[in-house]
Amino acid sequence: MSGVWVGHGARELVVALLRTLVTVALMVVAYYLAPLDRALDVRIGLWLGTGLVALGSAIAWQVRAIAASHTPRLRAAETIAVALPLMLLLFAEVYLLLAHNEPGSFSQPLSRTGALYFTMTVFATVGFGDIAPLTDRARVVTMVQMAVGLVAVGLVVRQLLGAVEKAVDRKESSRDERPRA
Repeated sequence: MSGVWVGHGARELVVALLRTLVTVALMVVAYYLAPLDRALDVRIGLWLGTGLVALGSAIAWQVRAIAASHTPRLRAAETIAVALPLMLLLFAEVYLLLAHNEPGSFSQPLSRTGALYFTMTVFATVGFGDIAPLTDRARVVTMVQMAVGLVAVGLVVRQLLGAVEKAVDRKESSRDERPRA
């Protein structure tokens, strides 16, 4: 097994993978089934803001949980594997709402898959150019996604890895303190 998973039982790994896959699958299903044909108004901005605050709070809670976990690397991997798709789906929802309510917001009409595709190209900094934001509102949301993506990749990953290091150090120091036979 790779160094990331050393010390984890096969059962814990399988459970973590299944839990992550089921969670992400449910989020994607919810995205495709959500009633996203509402009129665009201030509530959309509040939805995005609330979603980002909730995501940030969940990650902060996870950082503390990772530091106390007996499987910190696995817990951190699960957190990243769920938080990243959640963030991307949240932005895809906003893009879809924008495209539905303000048809000229993007260079082409967006379906749910198109909105998710655009979100992924922005996050991955690929920028194929086939879909582009055309209105100020769409450009602002895209810039917010870019900034949040940079923060997610930089600070969040750093915090999660710091929590893992803390937990590993704690485990190693507790081993060192045990009486030797």
